[in-house]
Amino acid sequence: MELRQLEYFVAVAEEANFTRAAERVRISQSGVSAQIRQLERELGATLIDRSTRTATLTAAGRAALEPARAVLAGVAAVRQAVGEVAGVLRGELTVGMVIGCTVAPFFAALADFHRAHPGVELTLQEENSDRLIAGVRSGALDLALVGTADATPAGLEALTIVSERLVALVPPDHPLGALPSVTLADLAAYPLVCLPPGTGIRTVLDRACAAARLAPSIALQASAGEAVADLAARGLGVGILSESMARGHGERLRSLRIDDVEDPALLALVWGTNPGPALVKLVEYARSAFGLPQKEERARPARTRRDRGLPHRAVGSRADRGHPD
Repeated sequence: MELRQLEYFVAVAEEANFTRAAERVRISQSGVSAQIRQLERELGATLIDRSTRTATLTAAGRAALEPARAVLAGVAAVRQAVGEVAGVLRGELTVGMVIGCTVAPFFAALADFHRAHPGVELTLQEENSDRLIAGVRSGALDLALVGTADATPAGLEALTIVSERLVALVPPDHPLGALPSVTLADLAAYPLVCLPPGTGIRTVLDRACAAARLAPSIALQASAGEAVADLAARGLGVGILSESMARGHGERLRSLRIDDVEDPALLALVWGTNPGPALVKLVEYARSAFGLPQKEERARPARTRRDRGLPHRAVGSRADRGHPD
């Protein structure tokens, strides 16, 4: 039995898919499958049910999952302990980032951390916010930059980078274009263009509409804020974005405050509750890159990795700070 076999088995169990697991551990799907079959032969039991498109655990697989995680966590703890004595951080950090969100300070934090701690291998993945949060909860991701409607998603720690209200975007000649602000009832009379479910902005919008007992027509969805703005400018619907995402569209669009949507959309870093030393350091670099005060935190070697941050409202342009999705 080899550590890599346990790593591949845990990856398939958490991803419920051989292809995604192979991408996560960065080898071919056939390689993952072959190693898990070898592990199954050594254990004398089938661990993964391959009869459907979703890879599910058998009873033996469910029994093996937590011990396998514990073995991997133990190995990581040994490496961390030795690294601390030697004064060198080692290991791997898998970082998630919401699709289409270019945040210069976040990239700067990753680059500065990598230069200071080359023994820690960094992997960056893009996904929608809901899946990123689920990945952090499962341990598949160590840290994620997400758009969210909740300052601290349940079961996680969070550091808010941006907190902004929602706005409506319309061309100057739109019937709403002459108003200083709008309400959800105003918007419900028109088709909307917005980000898809699973994004922070969409969650804030959906919650506000549900509270107001309104069901506006979502005409079009796009995963990037620029696309939402462009579609709105072409008259295909009223665009819904955050304040910073709505800037920079010149004469094409008017940005209207939505008076009865008070909850902000947030851009936040999220991680778990028990961080190892490498993750603690990376969060420190992120705080510094975003100009946020450091918080003293004692690193604890663990199977999953985490720290606690305090919400802050970011100051600066979208290009400097990023934007919530």
